Amino acid sequence: MRAMTMALACAAASTAITGPREAHAQATAYPTRPIRLIVPFAPGGGTDVTARLVGARLAQRLGQPVVVDNRPAAAGVVGADLVAKAVPDGHTVLTASVTFVISAALQKGLPFDAFRDFAPITLLIAAPMGVLVHPSVPAKNIAELVAHAKGQPGRVNYGSSGAGSIAHLSTEVLASMAGIRMTHVPYKGVAAFTSAALANEIQVGLGNLFSTESFWKSGRLRLVAHTGSRRLDTLPDVPTVAESGIPGYEATIWYGFLAPAKTPQPIVQRLYREIRAIAETPDVRQTLLAQGNEVVANTPEAFAKFMRAEAAKWGDAGRRLGVAIE
Repeated sequence: MRAMTMALACAAASTAITGPREAHAQATAYPTRPIRLIVPFAPGGGTDVTARLVGARLAQRLGQPVVVDNRPAAAGVVGADLVAKAVPDGHTVLTASVTFVISAALQKGLPFDAFRDFAPITLLIAAPMGVLVHPSVPAKNIAELVAHAKGQPGRVNYGSSGAGSIAHLSTEVLASMAGIRMTHVPYKGVAAFTSAALANEIQVGLGNLFSTESFWKSGRLRLVAHTGSRRLDTLPDVPTVAESGIPGYEATIWYGFLAPAKTPQPIVQRLYREIRAIAETPDVRQTLLAQGNEVVANTPEAFAKFMRAEAAKWGDAGRRLGVAIE
């Protein structure tokens, strides 16, 4: 019996040693084939642009092709589920956005657990949104917009890229804090939402500063504020919503990378180091900053903590304001 016990102990010790060794060997050999960078939305949006910017340079650094694979369905759920169920070897990676944690907090019946089924790699960037109004709206700042909406409760339409999107939630929070009531008009995606704003189907919208830049610079839309915590160096004359009469208000869009859960930590750490190095490359950093982004590139542990905080923030806001995602 004593001999059997010793044999079992030796076997367990051997397994404990072999596991880390195997993981290290996998990380050393990684990657052994092309990497799929899953974008759970259509081409052209912020998630897609981020994936392509990083993917091209990641391929150069890792010596394997990085294929951006767009899977636009069910508000990002289909693409995320594909990654959650992928082989956890670092060859399938999700480009995630704030929509990922909003769905986790407010959508019932998801086919995955946003925290248990994924391994955070890094939060690459975060950026404020622009508060945009159609030129027909007699408002050049937040105070005038609030006064305009108060004068006709429910008759001012605001748009978003879909129910439960960051634009939807953050506009509802803004309206609640300002004491106004506007009517939400959801669209299927950013392109449709932008077209509606230009056509005056909606009078107000929160949009990506970079992708809408040509419209507010040409006067087809008016930029009255942005949703960040401080003024941007690239837009020093554009005030924040908080300093414009709604103190405490802040909302950001962000993009990061996730691997399937159980991906060996040496591989997660390798991806983190490579993506961080890409973010610190002068031309990439300049591109990201010029688009109004804050370059974060934090650790996997910090990203995991950040995602939980964001899920709690937007989940609480959604439930308080009665926002549900079907």
